[in-house]
Amino acid sequence: MRRFGCLVFVVAAIIAMLVAGNFLYGWNADGPLENERTVIVKSGSSLGMAAKALESEGVIKSAEAFLTRAKIFGGSEPIKAGEFTIPKGASNAAILDILQGGLSVQRLITIPEGTPSIIVHEKIMAEKLLKGDIPVPAEGSVLPDSYSFERGEQRSAVLLRMQEAMKKTIAELWPKRTKASVVKTPQEAVTLASIVEKETALAKERRTVAAVYSNRVNKGMMLQADPTIIYPITKGKPLGRRIRQSEIAAVNDYNTYSMVGLPKGPIANPGRASIEAVLNPAKSDFIYFVADGEGGHVFAKTLPEHNANVEKWFAIRRQRGEM
Repeated sequence: MRRFGCLVFVVAAIIAMLVAGNFLYGWNADGPLENERTVIVKSGSSLGMAAKALESEGVIKSAEAFLTRAKIFGGSEPIKAGEFTIPKGASNAAILDILQGGLSVQRLITIPEGTPSIIVHEKIMAEKLLKGDIPVPAEGSVLPDSYSFERGEQRSAVLLRMQEAMKKTIAELWPKRTKASVVKTPQEAVTLASIVEKETALAKERRTVAAVYSNRVNKGMMLQADPTIIYPITKGKPLGRRIRQSEIAAVNDYNTYSMVGLPKGPIANPGRASIEAVLNPAKSDFIYFVADGEGGHVFAKTLPEHNANVEKWFAIRRQRGEM
């Protein structure tokens, strides 16, 4: 009888071990997902709600089994809302780690330096994973950068982050301006920076270009910046042709070929580096510059020097068949 009792105990122990082993195995074993999938955990979702959603999408076999095992083997951290990438064959343990870790899918909208607001508007509106409508933002109100967003987020929220970033940048940089800067207000800083941004794509030239325009302001000269001719015509989009003489002579609030001083406002959204450049321009006597044919510019202090540089540039263009 004792032998029989011992045998029953041993059998029961073996069965318990098998059950426990299977229970643990079910937590770490590969899951049913055959291909990587993105899942969304809505804000305010409990683990139970998330488990049911995962089961309905075939990410886990059983929401009930997942929850039972999660209570025993899982950590105490709450799950986070967001969009998550679940890899192929992810185990229950791996899935809970993903949801608790909050490593959500990162989606980005990138606004390059010098992008006019009309194109900022088009880029945000073209993002299908966002919702809602936005107006064209004020020119110069957006800081060019890459901004993350979540699926289903309001476009207005994304735009607000871009504009708050610009406000924060101006608030940080404005007190650091030097005596060489000619701008009198933060808005003027953004305006001049937008011209610098449009005139050169080379980081090493920004402060020198800023110096040229600063010197012109100090001398009461016209800025004569070609991008300010184009802005009233296209709102900053590429003109797609050569500028006409009638457009050079046009009188408006932006054309710096027909006015002295800064235009009415920014002609694009300048980046941080260009704003820094106009607040701390290079120490230079240059008041002229023209393209050098290699993506940069050559600078001059006198009009005869500048005219010679212009002739060299025209010669390059004639050689290329552009004139």
